[in-house]
Amino acid sequence: MFADRIEGKWIDAFCEVFERCAVKRGDTAAILSETQSRALNVQLAELALLRLGARPFHVVVPTPRNPHPVPVRSTGASEAIGKLAPVISALGQAGFVVDCTIEGLMHAPETPAILKTGARVLVVSNEHPEALERMAPDSALERTVRAAAKMLRGARRMTVASAAGTRLDIDMTGAAVVGVWGWTDKPGTLAHWPGGLVVSFPKSGSVNGTLVLDRGDVNLTFKRYLEAPVRLTLEADYVTHIEGDGTDAEIMRRYLAAWGDREAYAVSHVGFGLNRKARYEALTMYDRRDTNGTELRAVAGNFLFSTGANEFAGRYTAGHFDIPVMRTTITVDGTEVVRAGALTDIFG
Repeated sequence: MFADRIEGKWIDAFCEVFERCAVKRGDTAAILSETQSRALNVQLAELALLRLGARPFHVVVPTPRNPHPVPVRSTGASEAIGKLAPVISALGQAGFVVDCTIEGLMHAPETPAILKTGARVLVVSNEHPEALERMAPDSALERTVRAAAKMLRGARRMTVASAAGTRLDIDMTGAAVVGVWGWTDKPGTLAHWPGGLVVSFPKSGSVNGTLVLDRGDVNLTFKRYLEAPVRLTLEADYVTHIEGDGTDAEIMRRYLAAWGDREAYAVSHVGFGLNRKARYEALTMYDRRDTNGTELRAVAGNFLFSTGANEFAGRYTAGHFDIPVMRTTITVDGTEVVRAGALTDIFG
């Protein structure tokens, strides 16, 4: 669809985001990539850092062999570093890390050690730079995400309902909450670009009810809009039944079963999109190799439901689904934050 050519406008976009990450002249910055990374984004990161007067260096590791029984997509848990101590040390000393790995360091096992040094990490999602350019963050988005995260951090209960039949109850007591607006300027923190969402990792046994994935909802592991309803029954965090006819239900059943791991059926996180720039139809506009689907996760008003690892509930697995669910009503402690798929004005 697009030529993989360096464009000045894309260097500009990377510069704008790096400046929001407090990158200044003379700063040391590491660009982490792997041999299968999108080379165009790696090059743009280098050129933008140089334009800002920073001193970048590259850490490139071989993309590892897939040890899993199925293809892995969009986990947010890169296995590229492979616990190599020299790599972890170099990234920690850099101060600022541009993460261009395929899956990203959000849930990678090495990330806590990197952040502990005070490094700040920006995950550049594996998108074509045309999407990154459109989704450049701004201060208004930061304010919205901060307000939503503040609400969820003090919340006790979230409910999700829809005309399709969703009736989900989530105990939010003690849930870990993460809000991402697209950059980070605070030492020891991580953000991803594009941003514009808030998610919570509930404690064990907190999610119960029925989630109906309707036509037009999105399974981002498969980069696919659903064509037929799929009904998920959740009991104490775990998907215990997957009901539905047709391809969508069948490939979900097969993919989950292939892991041979009960934790793949568990809830990872729940949340909602806050980015009014993000377009629901964007997945139709890119070849599959050109998109990671992060834009769909941030679409304002979607209920973002994810299965897989939840370290805050003591669950670990590489199996993962991110599913933006449209047309739901989300209530937090009696206050509607999303009504029939539309973000309310409660966050400004």
